[in-house]
Amino acid sequence: MLFAGMGIATLYLIIAFLIDFPFHEASHAFVADRLGDPTARLQGRLSLNPLRHLDRLGTLLLLVIGLGWGKPVPVDAMRLRYGPKVGMALVGAAGPAANLLLALLFSLPLRLHWLPFRPTRIAGIPFSAGELVAMIVWLNLALAVFNLIPFGPLDGSRIIGAILPDRLFFGLARFELVALGIFFALLVAERFAGTGLLGNLLFPPIKMLWTSLTGFQFTPFGV
Repeated sequence: MLFAGMGIATLYLIIAFLIDFPFHEASHAFVADRLGDPTARLQGRLSLNPLRHLDRLGTLLLLVIGLGWGKPVPVDAMRLRYGPKVGMALVGAAGPAANLLLALLFSLPLRLHWLPFRPTRIAGIPFSAGELVAMIVWLNLALAVFNLIPFGPLDGSRIIGAILPDRLFFGLARFELVALGIFFALLVAERFAGTGLLGNLLFPPIKMLWTSLTGFQFTPFGV
């Protein structure tokens, strides 16, 4: 089991969060800009600076319940090449794809056993390079799988929108704030009521990807 001490695990989570979330959000901004909408770039979101992308509530929830989000990237769907449906699907897919790519890159030193898991002390704090990289891989996989859920405002809803009839696509877009409220309620229920709904949905594919990339059967948090 990784991260036996939850204090150091929280530190690893924060570091991984500051790496993974900006990469996810900047990828949305990059693809939107390449497809003809410079809105995100002009607002400074085409950046790997975490401060450009952090959402206070999303960050707090990540630390409290392990699920959170970054500040939404502004996109003018009507300016996107290929039209709003296909354009938004491409922009939406960019985030999870970026996280899967980052997970693949960081998993290589784990799979090749290049990093030690035995902690060393840095300024009196036990630190393990292997465990930090493991957290980066795990969080990237969690972000990718989580965001692929086809429910607004997650990226999966943008992707599935590409195959919806126009009337349904634009109709659902008008109810995105309602979907956001429902989504927030599900997160709260997951944490405080122990519904297990999101966990049962997310953990099996995350574990499958984790084992495929790292070759490890044991996983962070003993999941």
